[in-house]
Amino acid sequence: METVLNRPLVHLIMGLPAFFIAFMATAVNVALPMIGTDLAMNALMLSWVPSAYLLGTAMFLLPIGRVSDIHGRKKTFIIGLGLFTLTTLLIVFAPSAVAFILLRLIQGVGAALIVGPAMAIITSIFPPEERGRALGINLSAVYLGVMLGPFLGGVITQHLGWRSLFLCAVPVGVFVVYLVLTRLEGEWADARGERFDHVGSTLYALILVAFMWGLSMVPSWWGVLLVGASLAGMIAFVKWEQKVEHPIFDIRLFRKNRVFVYSNLTAMIQYSATFALVFLLSLYLQYVKGFSPQTAGLILMAQPIIMVLLTPSAGRLSDRIEPRLLVSAGMGLTSLGLFMLIFLHEDTRVFTIVAALVMIGTGIALFSSPNSNAIMSSVAKKHYGVAAGILSTMRLTGQMISMAAIMLLFSLNMGAEQIAPHTYPAFMKSVHSALIIFCVLSISGIFMSLARGNMHTERTPAPRGVQGDMEA
Repeated sequence: METVLNRPLVHLIMGLPAFFIAFMATAVNVALPMIGTDLAMNALMLSWVPSAYLLGTAMFLLPIGRVSDIHGRKKTFIIGLGLFTLTTLLIVFAPSAVAFILLRLIQGVGAALIVGPAMAIITSIFPPEERGRALGINLSAVYLGVMLGPFLGGVITQHLGWRSLFLCAVPVGVFVVYLVLTRLEGEWADARGERFDHVGSTLYALILVAFMWGLSMVPSWWGVLLVGASLAGMIAFVKWEQKVEHPIFDIRLFRKNRVFVYSNLTAMIQYSATFALVFLLSLYLQYVKGFSPQTAGLILMAQPIIMVLLTPSAGRLSDRIEPRLLVSAGMGLTSLGLFMLIFLHEDTRVFTIVAALVMIGTGIALFSSPNSNAIMSSVAKKHYGVAAGILSTMRLTGQMISMAAIMLLFSLNMGAEQIAPHTYPAFMKSVHSALIIFCVLSISGIFMSLARGNMHTERTPAPRGVQGDMEA
């Protein structure tokens, strides 16, 4: 069912949760040293704070895309808002590190129920010629949260404590639930009546848990065994998805659809190369450089400010200029910024860090909405939810790979040690190794992006069973 809607209201309803989810993620990164001190976390446990959230989101994001296509995207969106808001309130009262990390995991599940349906709803409402701009506006809300999170999060943490970060998001969640229930008309369920893939969903979740848990335990034999099991499970998952009638991960979307395949792979590479950067720099600025949370947050704002300013324009450009050109240019700038940070040391000037962050922010702005526009415009309408779920899954997989690299390096170089002056050399060794890995990944993404082909001048034919009401 489609209804003519108030578009500014749609942007508000979809933008507020996008803003606060992003705000919380970056604000928590700035608060990590205080959280670690309060809950007695070592370096590896600190890395689980963002990783548990990512794991909860990634486990459910792909299945939720399918659920929303079958049962309704708005209904799924409301449930996600409720779960995210409730869990955020409970985190305020978390008594221990274990409780905090478990609640972050559940909070990630709530985020999964918000993010996937939100993109699918936007794609359902806006026609192809407006879609790039609409996605750009939504991404701007995300980047506004990313921009304000470090500074405001630093101010709030420094003056009111880290628990207040989570408390401030609760009334916003309640307000958005009210708007959805009273002002958002219509429902979108283009795959209503089709069956849900329970086996594939369970297998997919177990693969992610084994992968992340295993990497945190490397180099122990249990860690190696779990990582190996996750890789074997991935092969079994792909084989299952190829034969099930209504898969959660529709392999058919990847057959003969060059734009869809390479755009998603590029997204995974981009987020693998950039996500953990703020996590690392937040720890570096507060521990090694000795800055307060407020000052560290102010420095980290350099990247998202550029992203907020440039993302809407990049989205509009992608409606007229080939996304692969914009995305490839963005990956190139990101690679240069990461290369600058490889030489980070105790006496690195703040100006150098800010310059690198500005370059990376420009690259990400040129990348995000054009890449999303290419993906969502390459599939039929009934697959919007699944396509949005796959895109978000690729993004989250990249983010998990990024954090997994950090967890592995911390485990190898620092073990169970807390970050302190005597462990700074081991910490900086981990930082340098991570930045080299991220830079190489980003460079490889340039070639992956160029390989996708053109979106505007050629429409890749959809495979049988996928082609339907394909939109130009």
